[in-house]
Amino acid sequence: MEPKENDPISHIPVLVDEIISWLVQHPDARYLDCTLGQGGLASRILARGGPQAMLIGIDRDEEAIATARSRLQPYAGRARFVHGDFTDLKHHLASFQLQQVDGVVFDLGVSSAQLDQPGRGFSFLSDGPLDMRMDRSHGPTAAELVNHLPESELADLIYRFGEERYSRRIARGIVQARAFAPLGTTLELASVIRAAVPGPYRHGRLHCATRTFQALRVAVNREIDVLERAFRDAAEILTPGGRLCIISFHSLEDRVAKQTIKALSQGPAPLLIPRTKKPLTPSIEECRTNPRARSAKLRVAERRSP
Repeated sequence: MEPKENDPISHIPVLVDEIISWLVQHPDARYLDCTLGQGGLASRILARGGPQAMLIGIDRDEEAIATARSRLQPYAGRARFVHGDFTDLKHHLASFQLQQVDGVVFDLGVSSAQLDQPGRGFSFLSDGPLDMRMDRSHGPTAAELVNHLPESELADLIYRFGEERYSRRIARGIVQARAFAPLGTTLELASVIRAAVPGPYRHGRLHCATRTFQALRVAVNREIDVLERAFRDAAEILTPGGRLCIISFHSLEDRVAKQTIKALSQGPAPLLIPRTKKPLTPSIEECRTNPRARSAKLRVAERRSP
């Protein structure tokens, strides 16, 4: 069943059993959840851990943190919350007088809760403002990019982050449309995209606006550019034998995860040991229960002992 917008707990985490089996190695471990969301994965990690297990959760979305705080009340004293960016994970860890943890997890991309709220502007299925910011306290919105970027930059952005083959046609259509009036809503943008692409593409398996919306979301939130540094920082704060789990939902994220783990596993003083030769993917049953899990991939690496 799809989560409803007015359901405070609407995001269903993916590959949870697999993450727990890799991440939770001893009862009193310390964990860093770099994408806390509504706390679904964090609650499972703490439930599996012992009475001294502790988890620090980071998220850019204040609404998500509020929901997670309520959800994790049974683990009061063992869960800590940070409204911030995982690019500052070492700083956030130090604020709790910690330099190392036993496990780090990244669950990348947008959550169901964000997609299901029209007011957040992530989805083309309902009308809402072209926002797309995970942290609404600062930063440019999707509307600012759509209405102000030069056509060539807009086309490059849509192609790079959305892998959209009609990126130039779509960028041209956006520039032509905004010449009459700024684009301000998700349905306005989706309509422009639909008009810009060839007829058969409008009726394909994937909605014709999917890749453009993905590209704008990634650009607004700087989702790809910051990943390598964050993964490297996460590897450095692991205790020997500690595990790094990375869930990605599209090829650009997975490519960075794969390449970073590979780079940190080579050389004269390798930091990591890859634990998944190929990424783990959800079962058929999980995809049937939670359709948004279909594109998920999990990679795991372990910190080498000195």
